[in-house]
Amino acid sequence: MSKVQAVIEQGGVIAYPTEAVWGLGCDPWNREAVYQVLDIKHRPVEKGLILVASSQQQIAPLLSGLTETQLETLSASWPGPYTWLLPDPDKWTPDWVRGKFDTVAVRISAHPVVKMLCEQAGHPLVSTSANRAGEPPLMTEQQVQEQMGNQVSLIVSGETGPQAEPSEIRDLQTGQVIRAG
Repeated sequence: MSKVQAVIEQGGVIAYPTEAVWGLGCDPWNREAVYQVLDIKHRPVEKGLILVASSQQQIAPLLSGLTETQLETLSASWPGPYTWLLPDPDKWTPDWVRGKFDTVAVRISAHPVVKMLCEQAGHPLVSTSANRAGEPPLMTEQQVQEQMGNQVSLIVSGETGPQAEPSEIRDLQTGQVIRAG
């Protein structure tokens, strides 16, 4: 078992580089771990969190009720820096991930570190920017170490990707841009 896998299985929080900024992650089905992420960020649970996965297979339950056109839309943008709000009618994701919504935000990442983390975990991870609510995201491993090093279980070394901004978020059902990327 890898160190990453052990930390995630034990309910720890990891910090890691993503496509644009440093992120915080954990096992989305571990309530205490998710609330630890929310506490670090000073973020209310009602706002919901993003899930990141290494492949569409890791989020298969969310894809089963989608139309062929919706699946084609997702496939055209993934893997990549695009987050989609997907319906979750069967409540596959816990309410502490969805927040007050009936959808869940999901991204299939092309970033090698993110993909490796999800593959080692064997499932999607929570992925939220490493920063406190209202503050700019942390851009370097050193910033994460200085500002959050004592609050996370593991900092996974690596470089952020080439994106200048965090991922674009769109609603799959309406096409509406929730956050420009």
